[in-house]
Amino acid sequence: MYSRAMKITHRRVLNIAIPIVLSNVTVPLLGLVDTGVVGQLGRAEPIGAVGIGAVILTSIYWIFGFLRMGTSGLIAQSHGAGDGAEVGAHLLRALTISAVAGMLLILLQLPIFWAAFQIAPASAEVETLARDYLAIRIWGAPATIGLYAITGWLIAIERTRAVLALQLLQNGLNVTLDIWFVLELGMGVPGVALATLIAEWSGLLLGLWLARHALRAAVIAARNLAVLFARDRIDRLLRVNADIMVRSMLLQASFTSFLFLGAAQGDVTLAANQVLIQFLSITAFALDGFAFAAESLVGQAVGAYRAADVRRASIVTAQWSVGSAVLLGLIFWLGGGVIIDMLTTSPEVREEARFYLVWLGIAPVISVASYMYDGIFIGATLTREMRKAMMQAVALYAVALLLLPPVMGNHGLWAALMILNAARGVAMARLYGRAEMAAVRAL
Repeated sequence: MYSRAMKITHRRVLNIAIPIVLSNVTVPLLGLVDTGVVGQLGRAEPIGAVGIGAVILTSIYWIFGFLRMGTSGLIAQSHGAGDGAEVGAHLLRALTISAVAGMLLILLQLPIFWAAFQIAPASAEVETLARDYLAIRIWGAPATIGLYAITGWLIAIERTRAVLALQLLQNGLNVTLDIWFVLELGMGVPGVALATLIAEWSGLLLGLWLARHALRAAVIAARNLAVLFARDRIDRLLRVNADIMVRSMLLQASFTSFLFLGAAQGDVTLAANQVLIQFLSITAFALDGFAFAAESLVGQAVGAYRAADVRRASIVTAQWSVGSAVLLGLIFWLGGGVIIDMLTTSPEVREEARFYLVWLGIAPVISVASYMYDGIFIGATLTREMRKAMMQAVALYAVALLLLPPVMGNHGLWAALMILNAARGVAMARLYGRAEMAAVRAL
């Protein structure tokens, strides 16, 4: 079964990657609709409340994003090994962690939201509206975190069209209910929250329905919970996810420090950086598709103990990723000014953003290796190596932040960020051989 499925072609890579890219495009559109709908209320406070509430929850849920990556690598390997029962077992374990984490967030919502508003204080009216929003949205925590696990499962078994279908259902339902609850029923901010809550649980229910056969096979094969949740399997799941969580927290801290240090350059420069950060988001939307393809194909090759296919999957996905990065760089270089003008109407911010646009022209090419090796290492479950590579890159980034901004100003900040991404790619490139070794270790 594996030898037939493991013919790694350019078409196969595109079949995995393109639905992910399209799925990513729908994400910012939802935020625009949320803002547009509450904007029709004619007051600033609802817009601020929805904005700050969404940021708080996104930051909290982001902590559990490791479930998507960790689940993908483990399931891809079991899928490549032809172990259908273990494919479902990995998913069931991840869903169990999701349910527990989601319930803990619901139980601890009061201290969590109190701490959030201490960090990001708002006016009394905005905070009141935001608390109303959060009090509704938090009940979607088990569903949102559970969807991370289901998305990882779908990517691992190459069902990325189903990932796109999930996003279209969830976001389409959210937009429809947004308009109905807020503009037709006059529910205001709680209506936006309720629309998202219903969409989140609807997405999870569809995901569970898609996974029903895999979950049933896992339960039947295990026969009892002691086997299904054996300590060695749970330990491996926790180890993989802990490494990814540390890596992700270091990456998030690096980008946060970039934004905070940019604020010291003045309001106009801060705004310009915020506009230019959107170019990095576009880059992530495009390159994630090929990184996810690497996760699936490399993971399956490792599970089947085929080192040659690990190399083939790495090469083919890298070819498409590098080509996309070069194309994006050219688009940013030649058309970046137009994109900037679409994102802001401020003449000062437009001028300032153009001054630093040169960095965004080279950013995709500099960053592409870090995206691709992330996918390869996740597929091979070399998460310990990912964590170490990130720690090394962050150390270089910290040195660059100390040395470059005092001399080069905001150019120094962007140079430091480029050093971070380049260092991540170089550090993992030096360890790539371990990905192929992971596929021959048991021979």
